Amino acid sequence: MEVQIKEIVKFIKELVHIPSPSGDTDAAIAYMKNFFQENEVPFEVTKKGAILATIKGEDDSRHRLLTAHVDTLGAMVKEIKSDGRLKLTTIGGYYWNTIEGEYCTIHTTKGKTYTGTILMHQTSAHVYKGMNELKRDETNMEVRVDQEFHSKKDAEEAGISVGDFVSFAPRFEETESGFVKSRHLDDKASVAILMHLITTIVHSSVPLPYTTHFLISNNEEIGYGGNSNIPEKTVEYLAVDMGAIGDGQSTDEFTVSICAKDSGGPYHYGLRKHLVALAEKHNIGHKVDIYPFYGSDATAAIRAGADIVHGLIGPGIDASHAFERTHVKSLEHTANLLKEYLQSPLA
Repeated sequence: MEVQIKEIVKFIKELVHIPSPSGDTDAAIAYMKNFFQENEVPFEVTKKGAILATIKGEDDSRHRLLTAHVDTLGAMVKEIKSDGRLKLTTIGGYYWNTIEGEYCTIHTTKGKTYTGTILMHQTSAHVYKGMNELKRDETNMEVRVDQEFHSKKDAEEAGISVGDFVSFAPRFEETESGFVKSRHLDDKASVAILMHLITTIVHSSVPLPYTTHFLISNNEEIGYGGNSNIPEKTVEYLAVDMGAIGDGQSTDEFTVSICAKDSGGPYHYGLRKHLVALAEKHNIGHKVDIYPFYGSDATAAIRAGADIVHGLIGPGIDASHAFERTHVKSLEHTANLLKEYLQSPLA
């Protein structure tokens, strides 16, 4: 199996342009259903709306499970103001300043969509002196809807209501230097990598040593995407999610990140050593790291009481939960480590 970066980037581009804030992921799940159908991979849709796909392996007595999530950060309409602008409540963990000035889409419960921009109420420099000193928070931030609204009644008559989901524009871009910039690389970059590996396995008829499940989670950003629907024979559970970059971190944008510990505690030591050994054996660029303010679907599964060996790897993502960026080298190293892992013995 040879990794094809162009296909991974193509999948990323398609995925990030599908709005899917946690709680409103039907479109992204429909895209993944179509993907599995086209590749003739059996799957089921769980009651929570996730997808569990399965490729039979040579050993069906012990199973592996890999997960990545299509849900993203987003927002919800909390209040319609008297002038027709909207106040928001956040979905997922991010800071308000990271969405200031962002284009967005309001998805009404009646099926209509409206575009807008997320701004401080006190944005005009010609009117509000000292606006740069004001706090970016739920009180001061609002959506300027691209409609002729003069009142709360105007917005309501257009079909906007409290509880409507709001998605953020991805602003996807691939640079000549190999960087991929976009919102929602967490975790659609990882989903794209799994998609590429699945197509390669299916079309090259590569046998897997163990029956392997692929859980496309849809609630990770709110903490409980992959803690259920784990098949009974599963013994290893590997979350494929972003590696966090910042001061004190070893993760970068050019290698695969292998997580030793996050806010939920250490990952399984044996599996971590197994992943590092595979990376060293196959000359895969990697970094071992600790994410202090992070929890994956594997963490959620352990906290829910799953009796599994759990691990976490993923591409290094700069400015996570904000203006995200990675490099094709990181995507390639992550894909290569997963390729070797899928063909290796259990840890």
